[in-house]
Amino acid sequence: MNQKVRLVVPEAPSPQAVAETKVRAVAKGGIRLGVLDNSKGNADHLLRFIVDGVKALMPVASVVSLRKDSVSLPAPEAILDQLAAESDYVITAMAD
Repeated sequence: MNQKVRLVVPEAPSPQAVAETKVRAVAKGGIRLGVLDNSKGNADHLLRFIVDGVKALMPVASVVSLRKDSVSLPAPEAILDQLAAESDYVITAMAD
């Protein structure tokens, strides 16, 4: 029996290099970590696990955690602006 298997590799093309516009200095007390919860089920648990892992590896001065209203819509500009203003690094995750 001769069967064919079709493999699909969903790789996006490489993003174009973007010029860095601003370098952020990290305070001596640790990084300011931003968390964006996309509101999918269990994303909050996964993000909490990641934050705990980051805290175990390096000093974290603060964590700002925000949640989108809808998984299917992009984060509102106000949320993105707040994360940009209050965070040195932002993590986000999807889960089910």
